[in-house]
Amino acid sequence: MRDYEEVTAFLGEWGPFQRLIFFLLSASIIPNGFNGMSVVFLTGTPEHRCLVPDTANLSSAWRNHSIPWVLQDGRRVPHSCRRYRLDTIANLSALGLEPGLDVDLEQLEQENCLDGWEYQQDVYLSTIVTEWNLVCEDDWKPPLTISLFFVGVLFGSFISGQLSDRFGRKKILFVTMGMQTGFSFLQIFSNSFEMFTVLFVLVGMGQISNYVAAFVLGTEILGKSVRIIFATLGVCIFYAFGYMVLPLFAYFIRDWRMLLLALTGPGLLCVLLWWFIPESPRWLISQGRFAEAEVIFRKAAKMNGIAAPATIFDPSELQDLSSEKHQSHRITDLVRTPNIRMITFMSVILWLTISVGYFGLSLDTPNLHGDIYVNCFLSAAVEVPAYVLAWLLMQHMPRRYSMATALFLGGSVLLFVQLVPQDLYYLATVLVMVGKFGVTSAFSMVYVYTAELYPTVVRNMGVGVSSTASRLGSILSPYFVYLGAYDRFLPYILMGSLTILTAILTLFFPETFGVPLPDTIEQMLRVKGIKYRHTPSHTRMLKDGEESPVTLKSTAF
Repeated sequence: MRDYEEVTAFLGEWGPFQRLIFFLLSASIIPNGFNGMSVVFLTGTPEHRCLVPDTANLSSAWRNHSIPWVLQDGRRVPHSCRRYRLDTIANLSALGLEPGLDVDLEQLEQENCLDGWEYQQDVYLSTIVTEWNLVCEDDWKPPLTISLFFVGVLFGSFISGQLSDRFGRKKILFVTMGMQTGFSFLQIFSNSFEMFTVLFVLVGMGQISNYVAAFVLGTEILGKSVRIIFATLGVCIFYAFGYMVLPLFAYFIRDWRMLLLALTGPGLLCVLLWWFIPESPRWLISQGRFAEAEVIFRKAAKMNGIAAPATIFDPSELQDLSSEKHQSHRITDLVRTPNIRMITFMSVILWLTISVGYFGLSLDTPNLHGDIYVNCFLSAAVEVPAYVLAWLLMQHMPRRYSMATALFLGGSVLLFVQLVPQDLYYLATVLVMVGKFGVTSAFSMVYVYTAELYPTVVRNMGVGVSSTASRLGSILSPYFVYLGAYDRFLPYILMGSLTILTAILTLFFPETFGVPLPDTIEQMLRVKGIKYRHTPSHTRMLKDGEESPVTLKSTAF
């Protein structure tokens, strides 16, 4: 019986149909870029200090000295959460005493910000922090909001993986895109922190879920030589493009409600894609729905100006494939055999730790020296060369060595940040961006690598569960950033160490470069410690430019 690649070979590799699918699915990822990282600006915390009411009977001198000073990063700044007791300094002002001359300010009693806070507006006009005063005793709420967003992503990716394997890639793709856009719009009308956070959880459920669905759908529709380009350059660079657009929107729209409205609009255009993006023929075949798959093949052939063969599936192939159409694959299949169980366990660890590094560095941009909008743009722009490097490595180098190299680069550079002198803060920013470069390259490659390890029957489920594990890392990542309030180097030490440990773990994975894409659980690569057995034909490394069905299949999803 011919495999899927042989059945669809008549369509060609890069005709009008393939180009349309490539760019439409990639474009559907753009809203993910700016919606996913918009939390950097939505939860931004501007400089703030206790509000001293205009009704307070204070002289101008006492009003200027109503806030105690503290040392922060080697410089004296007004305290963000304390003020001198207002009734005490009002009495001293009434007596005509001068602060610092007649009164020792360090001996005065202090109190919390009982009348609220005043916020600087040079960076933000308003955020959810300024809207609901999420500072001082409530400064734990913004990182909680981000973590709960990723909790929503966790549930969404966990559920969507199973649903798309059962109901189809296309349906779940558009359902999750609708969730992301619809609930983002409703957030504009939030009248409390709790309402905003609940809606943010629902936005999260649609966020990365539709990314995974689009990723799998595209790699199953596109030809074998185009898939790795789609996986590393297509969806990833379009995601980075959306990410780069975010600081431009945020720079010109500094009110959080209007920013959300502007970011929600483009998502509505994705509805039009329903009439252009087909279901995955590969998934339809795995479900025994050959007639529907054949209709898609014939439409694609017509669009490409190619005459389709009279018989795409011969009767013997239909009979062989039909024997599997009633098999139901569930999430428990990911731990059914010792081999797939080990792959699943290692993938979970890999995705979780990479996610901590990627999202931790992305969310940490407000804490870097310099302009937050420039830093956010640089954090997004550095992803483009990272994806290009990932594509080049995946084309010519073994998977696990490529990922290990990128992770070692990212992790080691982050550990060097603590050695940079304080006055060379621009160098520290450069090192952080290089660290982001390495981690992003690995994050791009891990999608392809994981997909090559899992067979067709549970591929989307396997990628979905792995993505679910990465959400656990993303849930923790805001608190890695939060640790910077106690020691500004601690987040980089932790993220750098985890990244290097992950690089070592990668070396224990089986190698998929030059190996055919498995369709069943029995065809998966065997893991036995750090060694695995497969036929010599599967391990043959090809020279650059040499085209072989074996090598091309290794780039398939």
